[in-house]
Amino acid sequence: MKKSAHQIYVGTMVTIIIIITIYLAYTGYSYYSTSLEERFYHPQHNWLKPSGLFGQGLGVIGTFLILFGVSIYILHKRYNILGKWVRLKYLLEFHIFLCTLGPILVLFHTAFKFGGIVSIAFWSMVAVVASGVIGRFIYIQIPRTIEGRALSLNEVQQMKTNITEVLEDKYKLNDPTIQLFINFTNPEYEKGTPTISTLKNVLQENEVSRKEQKSIIKMVKEERSLSRKIGRLETMKKYFKYWHVAHMPFALIMLIIVVIHVVVAFTFGYKWIF
Repeated sequence: MKKSAHQIYVGTMVTIIIIITIYLAYTGYSYYSTSLEERFYHPQHNWLKPSGLFGQGLGVIGTFLILFGVSIYILHKRYNILGKWVRLKYLLEFHIFLCTLGPILVLFHTAFKFGGIVSIAFWSMVAVVASGVIGRFIYIQIPRTIEGRALSLNEVQQMKTNITEVLEDKYKLNDPTIQLFINFTNPEYEKGTPTISTLKNVLQENEVSRKEQKSIIKMVKEERSLSRKIGRLETMKKYFKYWHVAHMPFALIMLIIVVIHVVVAFTFGYKWIF
């Protein structure tokens, strides 16, 4: 099955995240697995410690990725700063990519040592990432235009095909046969719901060509999927509103504490490469 451009785009970003995570875990495993009391004597301590050149660099880059990922998505969503050059759904995936990779870099920046105000920022970050995963799941359940705008219930209903008309006029099927397909497209219909195999057998009995069988099966599958989306559209939109209540506060807490952490770090002279 040929992958879409969107699937390739998402797959590439997931691959990048996995490769970077494996690389960081592999190169620093010896140090991170050493007890806190003995890390001072580890040969890579000055390199991998949170205030080290590499360790602090991970924190700086990770924080930048998070801030940039949040800013570019919010600004484009509200003010359309990128115009029509970038579709919102692709920018959302980029936002998720940066706000997943960023926290991973920050995690390695801490050298898995949490304490004080940093621990609050870390667990807020974990909450943001976790709620972001949930939010994306809810987001993709809501039918949208190709640009990424959420469709209204009326717009989704207008996308439905008149199955009865198509099967009767184009394929000359009788009423009992058409009813089987109507039952299949209705996800709420449970008693005696026909299977795909049953539908194929019925089409063969009506001497429908294989090419037309594939076309009909594809059409009714899409109708069934659309019917399910219509059934959960309003529910998912409501969940999405509630989701913001959980996602945004954790994000704000994390950002505020990160700013405090950075200010304190620079106050104590941690200048990284500058």
